[in-house]
Amino acid sequence: MNRIYITALALLSLGLSACGTPPSQFGVYRQSDGAVGVHSPKSATQEEAQVAALEECQKLGKRTATILGSRETGNDRFPITYLYRCVN
Repeated sequence: MNRIYITALALLSLGLSACGTPPSQFGVYRQSDGAVGVHSPKSATQEEAQVAALEECQKLGKRTATILGSRETGNDRFPITYLYRCVN
């Protein structure tokens, strides 16, 4: 009887793990001054980073994301960080 429960639990766990969402390509964060930062992977373009920033701005009730600037980082996974201002 215990073997049936363990098997059922293992199958349920496996099924739920298969439904997980993939990790985002971008690291999006909010700064204390209201700007939105986007850590961008090597393969991404500035336009793709802006789409990620726009999604974050829309969560804040804003309509557009205007770029403030960009800088290189020492991170191999996210070598460029873009900064955006959310505007209505």
